[in-house]
Amino acid sequence: QVQLVESGGGSVQAGGSLRLSCAASGYRYSANSMGWFRQGPGKEREWVGHFDSDGAVSYTDLVKGRFTISKHSAKTVLYLQMDSLKPEDTAMYYCANSRVGAWPKFIRGGRILKSAEFPYWGQGTQVTVS
Repeated sequence: QVQLVESGGGSVQAGGSLRLSCAASGYRYSANSMGWFRQGPGKEREWVGHFDSDGAVSYTDLVKGRFTISKHSAKTVLYLQMDSLKPEDTAMYYCANSRVGAWPKFIRGGRILKSAEFPYWGQGTQVTVS
């Protein structure tokens, strides 16, 4: 059973930084990949970034150059380093785990095309930027 637990959210002033963590267990490292989504107030859930099958990281243009996704060497913890935060980054942030092939195939324009392809989610952690 895949389990994901996020932590590290909080309130910060614009221009500040936060680092989110996602502790993961119960998944096959070779078959699955992990990434981050967020959902702002009154908005749809949107893709932030994820690890590709070759180990590179893809990001939405909204955060490119400001956010960095990394993982612990044991692949059990996923991180989201957020710098130069803006008020529009205010959202609940979720980590997700899915098979490697789902990410490039079922995300378009930052949106999930088929929710069943992303069955594993953490509970979310709130980030508020003022």
